[in-house]
Amino acid sequence: MIEREGLFEFKGQGVTIVGEDIKVGDQAPEFNALTRDWTWMPALESTDGKVRIIGSLPSLSTSVCDRETKKFNDVSTSLSDDIVILMVSMDLPFTHGHWCNGAGVEDVITLSDHKSTDFGPKYGVLLKEINIFRRAVFVTDRSAKVVYVEYLPVLGDEPDYEAVLEAARNALDAN
Repeated sequence: MIEREGLFEFKGQGVTIVGEDIKVGDQAPEFNALTRDWTWMPALESTDGKVRIIGSLPSLSTSVCDRETKKFNDVSTSLSDDIVILMVSMDLPFTHGHWCNGAGVEDVITLSDHKSTDFGPKYGVLLKEINIFRRAVFVTDRSAKVVYVEYLPVLGDEPDYEAVLEAARNALDAN
């Protein structure tokens, strides 16, 4: 797996990004992650035929990840049932379950990559030295072709929600 240095900092220190960046037009790589109840989920296969918004989070325990995931959960009710939102972090499934219950998040699927670290390198978001993800958002069409990518340059930055939602709606309309 490719490792890239000098592209990202954490608390003023350079960290290594594991994996290459995903680009618009790429086929999204399948990844397996754990659900809140510790069952393996092949993410793309399990959401086959749907438009996907896939968020990469450092940790649900941070204020920005909390806000981002709640925002996507809130807007999910206004989206088509053919759009699914997956939020992935290295948090343990226990943390996902506890956080979702406390936050009232029911519509977003939260996934843990802590056991296999399958998602992080495939999507170019794993920060090697600290073993968390950099924040990013991907949108795929129904065939898992990537139609939108946003890698955030700073962990505390939030994605362009409107651009993400517009890309998802456009992908839905294109199919």
